[in-house]
Amino acid sequence: MILKEYTSSKGDSLLYAGSPDFELLENLVDGPGDLWHSSLDQGFGGIFPEILYQTAVFWWYLNDLPDLEKSVNWRINPDAFVVRKNLWVQFNGFSEDYNSWAAASLDLGYRMLRFGGAMPLYVKGLFLPKDQVPVISKEDKYLFFLKNFKERHAWYMLFRELLKNSFSELRAFRKIRKSNFKTNGFEFFPARQIEKYVGNATVDVIIPTMMRQDYTLQLLEDYANQTYLPTKVIVVDATPENERIIGIYDREWPFELIVKWQESKGSCRARNEAIELSDSDYIIFADDDTRILPDFVENHLRFLQTYNVDACTGLDVQATHHRQDLNDLRNILEERGKDRYKAGAAQTFNNANSFVKRERVLEIKGNDINFDGGYGEDSDFGYRLIQNGVLLIFNPYSVNLHLKPPSGGYRVWGGQSAVIGKKRKIQPWELNKPVGNIRPVPSPTLVYGILKHFKPIQVQEYKYRYLFLYLTRDLKKLPIRLLNLPYKLNQFNKAMFYAKNLLKRGEQFK
Repeated sequence: MILKEYTSSKGDSLLYAGSPDFELLENLVDGPGDLWHSSLDQGFGGIFPEILYQTAVFWWYLNDLPDLEKSVNWRINPDAFVVRKNLWVQFNGFSEDYNSWAAASLDLGYRMLRFGGAMPLYVKGLFLPKDQVPVISKEDKYLFFLKNFKERHAWYMLFRELLKNSFSELRAFRKIRKSNFKTNGFEFFPARQIEKYVGNATVDVIIPTMMRQDYTLQLLEDYANQTYLPTKVIVVDATPENERIIGIYDREWPFELIVKWQESKGSCRARNEAIELSDSDYIIFADDDTRILPDFVENHLRFLQTYNVDACTGLDVQATHHRQDLNDLRNILEERGKDRYKAGAAQTFNNANSFVKRERVLEIKGNDINFDGGYGEDSDFGYRLIQNGVLLIFNPYSVNLHLKPPSGGYRVWGGQSAVIGKKRKIQPWELNKPVGNIRPVPSPTLVYGILKHFKPIQVQEYKYRYLFLYLTRDLKKLPIRLLNLPYKLNQFNKAMFYAKNLLKRGEQFK
């Protein structure tokens, strides 16, 4: 493919196909994007839905967000796009293994977004709308899977497609499997060097905690040693009164410390109560069992300024032991070296380490408390930010060490999810309809998040894939698992029952 070259007013080298709006492009180059297109207005919306056979419902970017002026999107029209020249060179452009440039452009967009630390952006109005119907052949679909995923995912797609299509699927799969093609690597586009921060933004920190006051104190001391001090740290402490260490937070701090003793239940409620007490420009979402280096806050501000965005989620390093310290964190980062510096569109949102402009938090009203007592609240929060037009970026410069101590934390309340019978304490998501003797699996709140954000056909595929993996993950146990399948299906349907009840109830924030 032959592309034209354009140099922006600030010296950025760009390659392009088609006829972009260069005035609009000049404004885009200083932002977070690395490739820009208007493909959703040119017939590419929803193309290649079969990607769900690999991602199921566990990828935010499975579906398009066409109602936004700007959004992360990997479905690129090869006839109308602009890309940073150095990225195009690093990723070797469009692969010539495919039969069509349309399939090759999807491959590049997917690699950039999923693995490559780069951000392809849909931008309304960058190119003129166009009516076209791009076609991806069966051969190219299987080639995409074989180039990007383990072979078992291509086999699974074949299995699912054979249930509804002719044996032409099998012919296409066999043809591509025998052909010569190169599987994609996992190279990434390095993060930009972050600029020196210019400004005086105020920052509030939110820390929910429960029966981990010593860990919370340790984290407060880390915030006291920051090169850019937070204005306010808000601790919402759910430790039972008879287990509190009296006066543990009573000392002089270089920021305003607010300690709110939580009377409600749940980490989502705790964060929402803290958001109400916040009044700064930015909010840091933190977990009580983390440690941070002195440049943590400053690097979040520098990162947002460099990329010109309103939100990021940071690098969460899992400790190998809950007594590790900042020296251990420094050693871990030194071992990772340059491999750590991958940015791009965030694939998850981390309540242990995220930095968001407060007004964007208020726009989505905070955390949905339907998730209390279960799982999936952080993913829901991050995805709602994205649906509201926030370009959420992964920040490798602000790092935390996640200690994961063996006791304490809000999962103490959620631990009742594994209990059945009379000893069980009712969970918030049960909505006064007790579980009984069959425990719902997966977590009903996790399924609730899936129902909120994905299409019915995708939810159905999630169910098929969930049960398929249950049966095939360990083939030695297949006979036993076949016998147990009705019970497993009953558990899944029960999780779906509670999830649908939460969906009928609607989002809750207080």
